[in-house]
Order: sequence, then C-alpha cells, then structure tokens
Amino acid sequence: MLYGIIALASFVLAALSAAPVRAAALRLGVVARRGRRTTPLGGAGVALTTGVVIGVAHGTGLMPLGPRATAVALAGGAVAVLGLAADAGWIRRRWPVAGTAVAAAWAIPYEAMGWATGAVAVCWITFVATAFLGLDHAEGLAGAVGLATAVGVALCAWSDPGTGFAALMVAMAAALLGLLSRDRPPTRLGLGACGALSAGFVSAAGAVSVGVGHGPASAAGVLFSLAALAVADVVFVALTRHRAGRPLLRSGPDHLAHRLRRLGCTTRGTVVLLGTGALSGVAVAVAVHAGVAGGSAALWVAGGAAAVVLALLPPRRADGRRPRVTPRQRVGSQDAPTFPVRQVRRHGTSQVSTPLRVKNG
Repeated sequence: MLYGIIALASFVLAALSAAPVRAAALRLGVVARRGRRTTPLGGAGVALTTGVVIGVAHGTGLMPLGPRATAVALAGGAVAVLGLAADAGWIRRRWPVAGTAVAAAWAIPYEAMGWATGAVAVCWITFVATAFLGLDHAEGLAGAVGLATAVGVALCAWSDPGTGFAALMVAMAAALLGLLSRDRPPTRLGLGACGALSAGFVSAAGAVSVGVGHGPASAAGVLFSLAALAVADVVFVALTRHRAGRPLLRSGPDHLAHRLRRLGCTTRGTVVLLGTGALSGVAVAVAVHAGVAGGSAALWVAGGAAAVVLALLPPRRADGRRPRVTPRQRVGSQDAPTFPVRQVRRHGTSQVSTPLRVKNG
C-alpha cells in the first residue's frame, strides 16, 4: 500500500511537471536540437520529483530511509545538479562524470564491503552511470532502460524494506514512467545528463548496496545483468569506432539504436527491442538475487549480449584495412570514418580590413 502511494505520487508529479519544465527550458534557450525544439531538461523534472516524494515519505515517517539509502539519494541529487549544469551549458560534460565518481566514493558502504571491493564498486557505478548517459542519444531509450533497471533493483530490495532502497527505486521508476507517458516519440523532452546520469548512478549504487552480504559470484552476476544493455551498448560503440578507425571519445551515430535504425527499425520499434533486452537481463538479475537461479545464469545474459553485439557490428571493408581518416568523407555514410563539422565558406571581405603595422626592434 505504501509503495503504491509513493509510485502514484511520483507518476502524477512527473507527468504534470513535464509541460512546465519544457516551457521553462525553451524560454531559457536550453535546446538540444533546435530544428525539433527538443530540450534535455526532462531529467530535471524526474530528479526533482523523486527527491520531493522520497523526502516527504522520509520526513513524515511514511517510509523512512536507512543510512545507506539516504547516502545514495543525497549523492544522486548532487549528480543530478552537476548534470543539470552540463545540460545548461555552464560546465563541460567531463565534470559531471568526475563528480559521479566522487559521489560514488562517498556513498559506498566501506564498513560492509571493505576498501578494495569498495574501490571496484566505485569504478562500476561510474561506468554504469556514464553508460546510461550514452543511451540518451535515442528518443525514450534512456528512460525505458532506466525504468526497467530501477524496477529490478526495487524487486531485489523488496525483501529488506528497512533499508529504504525499495521505496527510493519505486519513486524513481514511477517518475521515469510519468515522463515517458507524457513524451511519446517524437520526443520533445529528453532526460539529458541530469536525468540519465542520476538514474544510472542511483540504480547502480542501489544495486551495489542491496547486494552486500551475498556471495561474490552472485552479486557480480546481479550487477552485470541489471546493466547488461548499457554495457553492451558501450562495447558495441568501442568496437565500431575501433573498426572504423575513429577515436573512442569522439561522438557519432554508432550506438546500438543507430545500427537498428539503419537496418530498418522504426524509432518506437528500436526502443521496444532494446527495452525488452534490458528487461530480460533485469529478470535474470532478480531471479539470481532471489535464489531462484544460480549465479551462472548471468553467463547466459553475457552470451546473449555478446551475440547481439557481434550480429549488429557493421561489416569490415573488403581489403580488411581501416578506412583512412579524411575531412571530406560524406556525413552519414556507412564507411565514413569521421563525423566532421561541415565547413562553411564565407565570401566577402577578409577578417582584417585595416593594414597591419609590424614594428621591429
């Protein structure tokens, strides 16, 4: 009953805040793709809704959070603020990623995990949050995967309601669902760095804390299965860019969603296919955590993700060599090694209209 109240409140608030958030973002000029009037501040509404609902539930005693869940919630709020600053153009995107690592280092329960395991957990949380940020390139994809992952973590935490992680995940999942219900494709309100980073961070940090006390193999299988789709997307991007001879950190249309779109899938069909893949991994994670399946079940998830990545990889060139990087490659081509900025030739007067005097000595 209490979880239902939290879910309903988060869903309604997120759905009602979608239109005002978009209007405010457009008024401030925070637009991701100006041709379609898309703003990346949808995640701000999700983060604010989750914080308000879970804060009221904790403050009123309706669903108090434990110390670990409180630390994750506060750290997730800090990550959301950094992501919002990046969406608004105040800071570069590398700073929210660095801030995510700091927040993860602060939220890890070292007394229960140990320093060595805690350091590995910090790296994993930062990796998953960054992978969720990479999923924000497609319409509704980051929200759908975040929804599936949050539901999975909530189910894993259901057996231990005293920690408060189940309530936190239910609130975030309902907020994501509220945004998705109001922003069907073609989307006008993306998650942005604020929503994608915070959703990935809270889900990963919550999964790490919930898995404390389980066997190493079981905990590792649960963590990987929960984030299998995000991990597969990162691996696919890395292999695609390496095969094409592009730098790893240079953005371009080479994610799983881009590949599916090139193969003929619709926008909604792409989100459904990838969301179903994420949900399959989440189902295996919940089964492993509950003891219904062994830790080896995660190997099936890894094998399925590897098969999908290898099946969708673009074919190699006939000569087997990497394509040469040239600035005149046609943008959008399958064989284009780079995605250059279009050069604009300016006709008219030169930049310096007055004669320059050079003084020697």
